[in-house]
Amino acid sequence: MTAINFTDPSTGNVSIDEAKSLTINATGKKGVCIYCESAGQYGQAIIAKSHYPGVTAESSGNNGVIGSSTYMDAGHLGVGVLGQGPYGVRGVSTKGFTGVVGDGGLGGTGVFGIARASNSGAGGIAVHGRGTIAGRFEGDVEVTGDIKLLNPQNADCAEDFDILEVNVEPGTVMVLAENGSLQSSHQEYDKKVAGVVSGAGGYSPAMVLARRQGPLDQQNKRKNRLPIALIGKVCCKVDARHSPIETGDLLTTSSTKGYAMKAEDPLKAFGAVIGKALGSIRDGLGMIPVLVTLQ
Repeated sequence: MTAINFTDPSTGNVSIDEAKSLTINATGKKGVCIYCESAGQYGQAIIAKSHYPGVTAESSGNNGVIGSSTYMDAGHLGVGVLGQGPYGVRGVSTKGFTGVVGDGGLGGTGVFGIARASNSGAGGIAVHGRGTIAGRFEGDVEVTGDIKLLNPQNADCAEDFDILEVNVEPGTVMVLAENGSLQSSHQEYDKKVAGVVSGAGGYSPAMVLARRQGPLDQQNKRKNRLPIALIGKVCCKVDARHSPIETGDLLTTSSTKGYAMKAEDPLKAFGAVIGKALGSIRDGLGMIPVLVTLQ
């Protein structure tokens, strides 16, 4: 191998449009086009400055860029990128694979994102996910700050339950049935009341627990599962034919299938309260927002 020693800094310039300043091809098996090593303290192997992009790496195999650090703490990076444009690091996979993979090894940090505050005090976003599934974590998630749900329609905390019926509408009052499954309520002051089917009136659950596919029944058909609002604000079917419902009234199950009514008997209502009415209805059947507080 021929060694090239640079005793003085060298520069080169190519002014032709779209021309490549340096082209190197390594055709041997497992060949490396460019290998850079900086042995000095705080040295850097490569610094790339450009209007857009700083570094572009294309690979027909597995990886466009592999970065590794031999230091044993999260403060040292395998790949360090300082970008003054829209992206510090952007990984694109055209074949449906992973754009960027961070591997922290044993006890390290796979991906470390920092967002510093501006002069006005506004902070940036360290990690931003966008997509049908914006983020997926296979393991525990630790959060030292607040979790903020910015969608104003995300109003309740729900849990998926197996439903014995089909075509159950959002806003329906549900009660416990066999083996922990649910069915529509159908009797007054039912202490088996479980909650209200989430998703009516423009609201949607902010969080859904136990979300998974339903089990197979005896006919090998997949059981229906729906999110049931357990706490928070949800739109609920109500029956005001027995008594008008005013804001603040406690609600319980009614004899009308899937509907709530005003709880007028405190003794019967104990253990059968769905929540507190956040709206009013004078007569007939309707739907109003309810603060779910099962008790």
